[in-house]
Amino acid sequence: MDTDVRALARAQEWYGPHSSTASEWPVDALIAAKGNTTVSVVLPARDEERTVGDIVTVIRRELVEESPLVDEILVVDSNSTDATAERARAAGARVVAQNEVLPHLPRMTGKGEALWKGLAASHGDIVAFVDSDLLNFGSHFVSGLVGPLLVNSDTHFVKATYERPFTGEDGVPRRGAGGRVTELVARPLLNLFWPELAGFGQPLGGEYAARREVLEQVPFVTEYGVELGLLVDLLHLVGLDAMAQVDLGSRAHGHQSVNALGRMAGQIMLTAWSRLERQGRVVSSQPPGHTLLQFGLDGRAGLVDVGVAERPPLASLMLEEDVA
Repeated sequence: MDTDVRALARAQEWYGPHSSTASEWPVDALIAAKGNTTVSVVLPARDEERTVGDIVTVIRRELVEESPLVDEILVVDSNSTDATAERARAAGARVVAQNEVLPHLPRMTGKGEALWKGLAASHGDIVAFVDSDLLNFGSHFVSGLVGPLLVNSDTHFVKATYERPFTGEDGVPRRGAGGRVTELVARPLLNLFWPELAGFGQPLGGEYAARREVLEQVPFVTEYGVELGLLVDLLHLVGLDAMAQVDLGSRAHGHQSVNALGRMAGQIMLTAWSRLERQGRVVSSQPPGHTLLQFGLDGRAGLVDVGVAERPPLASLMLEEDVA
């Protein structure tokens, strides 16, 4: 049996015991299992005034006031130009400006930067990340993700899976049509190079949770390659059996343009390349390019930069500061 077949067989073996649904993690049982463990929910947000307040309100009402599962709700305002920060704060979240967290470091941009700054600014033993543009958020998104971590000490990382309907210009939602970059770029890359991770249905999804001590040991890509980078790095750090997947049902959110998806795909491919290079699996005389020529609907062409930067493991930064 060749290596690829063995790895895919390993993914199939992993899938059943490490996959569950949100309904299998009732809040009352999780509170009993919680003990002294603290839970933070971190929402990266850039110009999400339409949705972030509703999400924070649900978490605060159902998982803080009605059932004390969550200890901290933190919104990282990623240089918003709208009322994102005000809406989040009014709904009950603690809000931090991305650039004001660890301000002595050079500034960077992108979703991964907001996540890394959120990890640095939050305090929970378990950190759950939730995107702030969700249109159908329910508190089970959080309880489902933290459930396996609270109940099983051998689980260190939990990723959400879900159905992603796509609503086209005609306004009609189509089941299973969302996640275009996932199916055309991310999942093929994982199957080709890290087939053990093939069982993760939504590798690019923004909903996942992990133990702080684990998250602080891995780097964060600053752009949209962050989720793929975390999966690959955590596979190396903790192993597949310490990773789990929870089905949250359906996830609805806004959709990006084809050009935006193209830029995202470029960032994901560069992230995959960096991991292959770091693992000694590719050798190149020069690094891959980081510019992408895109064509608009008007026929005009333009170059865009899809390069990605990387924040180091937070634990290494804290160690340096302790030594200093």
